[in-house]
Amino acid sequence: MRHTLPIAPQFYVTAPQPCPYLDGRMERKLFTALQGSYAETLNDSLSKQGFRRSQNVLYRPTCAECSACLSARIRVADFKPNRTQRRILRRNADLRRNATSPWATEEQYTLFRDYLDRRHADGGMADMDIFEFAAMIEETPVRSRVVEYLRPDPDSGAALSAVCLTDVLDDGLSMVYSFYDPERERDSLGTYIILDHVEIAREAGLPYVYLGYWVPGSPKMGYKARFNALEIYSRGVWQPLDDPEGHSADTHPLSTDPIAEQVARISLPDTRPFKG
Repeated sequence: MRHTLPIAPQFYVTAPQPCPYLDGRMERKLFTALQGSYAETLNDSLSKQGFRRSQNVLYRPTCAECSACLSARIRVADFKPNRTQRRILRRNADLRRNATSPWATEEQYTLFRDYLDRRHADGGMADMDIFEFAAMIEETPVRSRVVEYLRPDPDSGAALSAVCLTDVLDDGLSMVYSFYDPERERDSLGTYIILDHVEIAREAGLPYVYLGYWVPGSPKMGYKARFNALEIYSRGVWQPLDDPEGHSADTHPLSTDPIAEQVARISLPDTRPFKG
């Protein structure tokens, strides 16, 4: 007789470090390794529970007295672009999409460096060299794509304007990391990439586009609340983000449960076969 056992990853907690979203706070992450033949299944399962992928690690914020970071996703079937977003789609109608295998190029890295130097010069990725960039793109144990956006160029034929590293989940697309030409700020390329991923998901019959974390009170993350049909993962369930103003980044000693309780509530897939 053939049965299944649950995948049983080990979970760990990072040491506290300065929060990149809210000044004056410290962040911790709960994380586990993503490897082996069950990596895709684990990624699918934990993404539905607020985890994100970074190379071969899955992580979720678990900060002391703070639960401001909320995983966010768009319901594709219900999403309708607003007036501003329709204008952004028209403004970037000349972009050509090119979805490729997760393979890093020098052209991508040049654009990545320009983006960081202009927009995130003091961020945690500011010192990333080309080898670390290649690892970010290529070290993926799951089904990933690099989605490039190219604009017609009279000299080269096509100029790379934006890039998104995207995971394909069983219920949607997860936008792992995106960057774009900082010279084209008025084109709102970051918003355009999200809008195009909604269309990719719609064409593929996938119900969600995962955007990462929305953080009330963080100017860096505020743009995500501008997308309608947005859901957030809070207290173990996905729920509509009806009123962004109704969410607070205030701290409280009971806002997060002990790590052991958090781990105990993580739902793990039963996919490891054994004979009995």
